[in-house]
Amino acid sequence: MRKDRLDGFGFAALLGVAAILAVNQIVIKLVDRGLQPVFLAGARSALAAVFVGVLLWRRGLWNRVRRADLGPGLLIGTVFAVEFLGLFTALDLTTVGHASLIMYSMPVWMGILAHFFLPGERATPVKAVGLVLAFAGTGWAIASRSGAQAGQVSWLGDFCALIGAWGWAGTAFLARATRLREAGPEAQLFWMVLVSAPILLAVAPLFGPLIRDVSAMDWVWLLFQAGVVVTGGFVTWMWLLSVYPTSTVASFAFLTPIMAILLGHLVFGESLSLTLLGAAGLVSVGIAVINRKAS
Repeated sequence: MRKDRLDGFGFAALLGVAAILAVNQIVIKLVDRGLQPVFLAGARSALAAVFVGVLLWRRGLWNRVRRADLGPGLLIGTVFAVEFLGLFTALDLTTVGHASLIMYSMPVWMGILAHFFLPGERATPVKAVGLVLAFAGTGWAIASRSGAQAGQVSWLGDFCALIGAWGWAGTAFLARATRLREAGPEAQLFWMVLVSAPILLAVAPLFGPLIRDVSAMDWVWLLFQAGVVVTGGFVTWMWLLSVYPTSTVASFAFLTPIMAILLGHLVFGESLSLTLLGAAGLVSVGIAVINRKAS
């Protein structure tokens, strides 16, 4: 049932999803020590394809994975592969705070795509202000070298995070601009993980040895990512978008990078500079303005 306002359950669910996605940034950086990032991303997609396939079957939604959607399915899966190649590599090269903040500039790029290519989605003056604020915050985060003295921040890592943000915007755009919009979120996610898995696993050897200093816990965290983060977190997020006002749900996106910045400081001792917090504030305000319901 569609609801016109956020209730207590919706609020708790949104906080839970935001927390899971923030924790996942920490998990990826931890597991990158044992498994090569691109191989890790591909293995996660492969496992998630199994989990999401079972979910589709259990819910009686398997008929939504249609042969007619093969073209857009291959396209959205390829872009999804680029998205997570960027994010997983970024978390190996730069700080969690930088990677997460830049990754969550996605609404900026999605807003630009929607303005030019989605009917009825042209940016209003208010949304344009939000785009400028979020863009400025992203640029500030990239320009900030806080933590560079300790070798924590990398230009290449920040750029990889930006590629991840572009990829995320691309998958969101394709989910709405192609015939996949009729398939539903679960089928869309299935195409993403099914197609991205072989692509990522095929290119992984180009990025170095697949196994680094792996431990048993790394495999546990891999299952956590595939089962809880992708299958649970992503599908729950899509369900929340289908039940509660889109602008309300989307505005909670700013919580994830804030949580990730704090967790990066607590777990890895990353610099918690005023510059980074200021950039996070700009991105957060920008996202809130972008998703502000027009009066």
